Amino acid sequence: MLAEEITAAQRLVKTDAYQMSIGEVVNMYRDKELIIDPEFQRLFRWKIGQKSRLFESILLGIPPPSIFVFEREDSKWELIDGLQRVSTLLEFMGLLVNPEGDPETPSCLESTKYLPSLHNAVWEVSDRVVDVPTAQQQELGQDFKLAIRRSRIAVEILKRPSDNNTKYDLFQRLNAGGTPANAQELRNCIIIMANRALFIELKDFSENENFLAVVSMNEDQLEKQRAMEYVSRFMVHLKIPYDGRLDVEEYVNRGMVQISQDGLSDGDRTAFSETFRLLNEAHGPNALRRFYDGDPRGKVSLVAFEVVALGVAQNIVSILQKQNPVGFVRDKVVSAWASPETEQFFSAGMRGTTRIQRTVPFGRQWFANA
Repeated sequence: MLAEEITAAQRLVKTDAYQMSIGEVVNMYRDKELIIDPEFQRLFRWKIGQKSRLFESILLGIPPPSIFVFEREDSKWELIDGLQRVSTLLEFMGLLVNPEGDPETPSCLESTKYLPSLHNAVWEVSDRVVDVPTAQQQELGQDFKLAIRRSRIAVEILKRPSDNNTKYDLFQRLNAGGTPANAQELRNCIIIMANRALFIELKDFSENENFLAVVSMNEDQLEKQRAMEYVSRFMVHLKIPYDGRLDVEEYVNRGMVQISQDGLSDGDRTAFSETFRLLNEAHGPNALRRFYDGDPRGKVSLVAFEVVALGVAQNIVSILQKQNPVGFVRDKVVSAWASPETEQFFSAGMRGTTRIQRTVPFGRQWFANA
């Protein structure tokens, strides 16, 4: 069985590998043969220390890690891993274009452990460099520029006709063990690759006034894409039944790929907007907190999100037909936490796979009851 699964999966993937000079990679970008999705540039940013250490490594003869590209139907390469390395090279050379189509400000390096003389190093002296006057900029010598251009970098190519979903899987697997992207930041990139219009729509949902009032997130949580995570979970749970086999994160990842392909219906949009309107009018920022004797306590939690928000969403059509939808939701939210059954949702050490098989069905049934 395992051997058959491996064989079947391998048929989905065709790969190749090249050794290229950095100069060749730069030329491909300049000729628009190497595509960097602009939205990725908004999601990931290296600091100047990381950029400087990349050039330190190259000048010391340490080759950069491989980059991974996906061969598109027009034979152009779409960068799916190595964004920061390639962007750093292009930015330093003054060639990187920002998401709006304008040239990015060229970077100016800082001292590194082994090359302290990289302080204020630039590819070319320019008044486009921010915060460092031209008189203080130190242009790299032609021999160093040539060394950088001639340095080799391995390019791993996911070739057509590899299954399109393989691109998303590869992106996630490559990035999950690297710097600083959390699960939702990676998921955002997958959505962008699969369906940019859906990403924009989900982003709008995450900025919905009623939604933000109910989920009560601070600036740090918003910065870490927590709002987008809740929107993603909402849509996946609403549209795709969970069979209990997949890890929860993998379930949400696969669900978002499927939704990216299928799109959202008007019913899905209504379920989102009306669910959070009702919750906001019923309890505001306390809607997703646990109630004790009628009083809200504690923090907004995934348990409450799965029980309450999804419970309302799964019954939104019938709830909206009630004489007093807000009053119904208000009462059902409070009484839900008085049910002995909800105690099991907070058991210490409970796996997410177990929890959502309890919380989501409970919420569906609870808010279906008159």
